[in-house]
Amino acid sequence: MADNMPEDFEDVVDIISKSDGRVIVSGVGKSGHIGRKISATLSSTGTPSYFVHATEASHGDLGMIARNDMCLLISNSGETVELRDIVAHTRRFSVPMVAISSRPTSTLMKAADYRLTLPAFPEACSIGMAPTTSTTLTLALGDALAVSLMEQRGFRPENFRVFHPGGRLGAQMATVGQLMHGGTEVPLVDVGTSMSETLLVMTSKGFGIAGVVCDGKLIGVVSDGDLRRNMTTLMAQQAGEVANINPSTVPADTLAATALSLMNERKISALMVIDAEARPIGVLHIHDCLRAGVA
Repeated sequence: MADNMPEDFEDVVDIISKSDGRVIVSGVGKSGHIGRKISATLSSTGTPSYFVHATEASHGDLGMIARNDMCLLISNSGETVELRDIVAHTRRFSVPMVAISSRPTSTLMKAADYRLTLPAFPEACSIGMAPTTSTTLTLALGDALAVSLMEQRGFRPENFRVFHPGGRLGAQMATVGQLMHGGTEVPLVDVGTSMSETLLVMTSKGFGIAGVVCDGKLIGVVSDGDLRRNMTTLMAQQAGEVANINPSTVPADTLAATALSLMNERKISALMVIDAEARPIGVLHIHDCLRAGVA
């Protein structure tokens, strides 16, 4: 397929990316099943799309197609009778129409504004008739459209999560800011705080660390490991003397999966979350990531 991209492909990507309407997809039979998947992929990657059943379109669902939409019609033969009313509707109201077919001289392709012609490969089944190769090519072409539109729009992981909030995929796209503990839950002490008081803060907050601040900015972190390393003189020192002054931190917009990877790499169980001015705004524990399914 990569070696046989349709001539109008770039033009189709361009017109869809500039459109303020939806991509209305339609097809019958196996083409309809593939069309539903293409529409779903477009919608989930930032291109509003809707699948309209060709037969239902003839009985009122043509009203779902607005003037600022565009239609993507799929028919391997290009002669699917059920599509004729949608085709006529797009011509009557000047709705841009893209056709996917393996026959460039078919009725559908002749009526289309943009033609995405499939490579002329035989079906893979033993009798050469069951939609196999053609449906796979159409699916690949639909995915290529979606991916190209993602690149055109600069679609980012945080955009992707907006449309995938549930399940494991949603968890993988969660940000640190969505999982972190903030406000009074954040274990913070001043640089001059005694270690006896610092221990009380660490114990009461329950994250195994305490952020050390000076003039509102995070300058270090006291962890359980720092306590053990300073055991002999611990109670005579202040938080700023015991703290690791080069701690691992993350901003709130970091993906939780990235934060989890950092904790595993550094062999730590919690991270302080800071803003652009290095002010502590939260704390993320490894258990927060595991509970959310980020693993």
